[in-house]
Amino acid sequence: MGNADYVNSSAGVEYGHRVELPPPQPFIKSLKYSLKETFFPDDPLKQFKNQPLSRKIVLGLQYFLPILEWAPRYTFQLLKADLIAGITIASLAIPQGISYAKLANLPPILGLYSSFVPPLVYAMMGSSRDLAVGTVAVASLLIGSMLGNEVKASENPKLYLHLAFTATFFAGIFQAALGFLRLGFIVDFLSHATIVGFMAGAATVVCLQQLKGILGLDHFTHATDLVSVMRSVFSQTHQWRWESVVLGICFLFFLLLTRYFSKRRPKFFWISALAPLTSVILGSLLVYLTHAEKHGVQVIGHLKKGINPPSFADLVFVSPYLTTAIKTGIITGVIALAEGIAVGRSFAMFKSYHIDGNKEMIAIGTMNIVGSCTSCYLTTGPFSRSAVNFNAGCKTAVSNIVMALAVMVTLLFLTPLFHYTPLVVLSSIIISAMLGLIDYEAAIHLWNVDKFDFLVCIGAYVGVVFGSVEIGLVIAVAISLLRVLLFVARPRTFVLGNLPNSMIYRNVEQYPNARNVAGILVLEIDAPIYFANSNYLRERISRWIDEEEDRLKSSGESSLQYVILDMGAVGNIDTSGISMLEEVKKFIDRRGLKLVLANPGAEVMKKLNKSKYIEKIGQEWIFLTVGEAVGACNFTLHTYKPNSSKDEQPDEYNQV
Repeated sequence: MGNADYVNSSAGVEYGHRVELPPPQPFIKSLKYSLKETFFPDDPLKQFKNQPLSRKIVLGLQYFLPILEWAPRYTFQLLKADLIAGITIASLAIPQGISYAKLANLPPILGLYSSFVPPLVYAMMGSSRDLAVGTVAVASLLIGSMLGNEVKASENPKLYLHLAFTATFFAGIFQAALGFLRLGFIVDFLSHATIVGFMAGAATVVCLQQLKGILGLDHFTHATDLVSVMRSVFSQTHQWRWESVVLGICFLFFLLLTRYFSKRRPKFFWISALAPLTSVILGSLLVYLTHAEKHGVQVIGHLKKGINPPSFADLVFVSPYLTTAIKTGIITGVIALAEGIAVGRSFAMFKSYHIDGNKEMIAIGTMNIVGSCTSCYLTTGPFSRSAVNFNAGCKTAVSNIVMALAVMVTLLFLTPLFHYTPLVVLSSIIISAMLGLIDYEAAIHLWNVDKFDFLVCIGAYVGVVFGSVEIGLVIAVAISLLRVLLFVARPRTFVLGNLPNSMIYRNVEQYPNARNVAGILVLEIDAPIYFANSNYLRERISRWIDEEEDRLKSSGESSLQYVILDMGAVGNIDTSGISMLEEVKKFIDRRGLKLVLANPGAEVMKKLNKSKYIEKIGQEWIFLTVGEAVGACNFTLHTYKPNSSKDEQPDEYNQV
């Protein structure tokens, strides 16, 4: 292709740029590039190239065990910071662990077990310096809800416990597999709006479930929806215990007051962090001294001493419960991954370092696999605990090791002290933690910015609160996917006009001063063209042409002669899209008009060339910019008939 120029004398602009065909690229090479960008965008093997075998082994170990990379550079100054942070988060992890285990209908001691082994595994394999590992309320609620539909914890506690271990095992297998197979992008299908609505709904449901502890009820519904909970609460008004209610309100007020104070004075973050453990100590002393357990205040009871017993032999791999365990594991595993990775990335951004999402999946998955074999249930990196870790000044993952050692000391020597801990205090701790997950400010922001995202958020919230956690999650994901499908199936098309005194063309709705060009209709297609939207685009382009001709006819302006399609936003096109362009050309030809293309990308040009479409339209009618296309149309419009053949054009105009 040469560089011959032509001049549009009326505009005084010289055009010499042409749309080039991309160099031929083998299909295997193109496929390899696509797969690399999908699964290996960070090129993890890059560091292994041109390295001796011994160095490759060291790098491989450091890749899967990041502790081997930073541990040799660890200093006493870092240890002092991590020691303070670790002790601080341990004071939060102990009461939260016990509380969340009760939320999952599991023995309270499992909450402490789950705060001992998994943090040690993550400290060796995780890439986040700030993530504090432990149990989370939403995952605990999901486990209690999904397993409770199959087996009642009160009727068959042993089987229920074994299913919880099995679900954790499959969650870990699924999480680690996503990391090894580089499928981390799957988690991205949970949009920000989905997570905001889902977390708020789950937090609301968790708070409602705590009415059992606050009111001191012995029997409570296993359902999580609002209607069932309210029916259960108000059908037992004669069993409400005022002692429990007063105690619960007092401790809840104390916890919320400390959180408010710490939020207003960030330097005193430790007050809020120590409040749950302080509540447990005060509540236990109050019950012990007043013998409140004899007057309707329920307590935890006996917690056995000792660290985690092995539980691999307790995993259930037989029907009919295997399907339930797998389903529970996958759903809770995805939620735990989404929360853990999102929290890790958030704090990494504050400290300007990078965490590898796939390595995080492998680390979180491995710690859950190991945890399921050591009497732990599902763990991840909860926001509240990680925020305390961050504010306490942690420097590395050693803070998790310190926390785990503190929990170990508690398991070995201090568990009898929790005998008199009132359940109402645990309920207050859970409610105070969950209120922070109801992010109404984020929902208001979604409403102001994007109404569809707000609909996704509300759909998730309503589904969780009035249906179940699983229903809410399905609704949120379904609405999110529907939005993606609508975007693909119904892409936007715009009429472009010329901004005065420029060669710039923009959407006439966005820029009211943009002027239509006489005899020329310029349309922009704002998405790739695939089978899902090709029919719609053909019909929409036809309607644009009809509407433009009707407008010109009614206003008495010159008739339409050219239709220019701006392909700048069309990143790709399939065979259905090419067939659509062929039908559009036939339609335009029948109307006595001329089709012109502007700014097609390399992938589009390659496929148009292979399909012989360029020969049909004529490469001289494909331009680099809309401005050049309009200039050429105006040049021809004032000199030649629009449908004159290529041979009738002057040599200086022919671009190829």
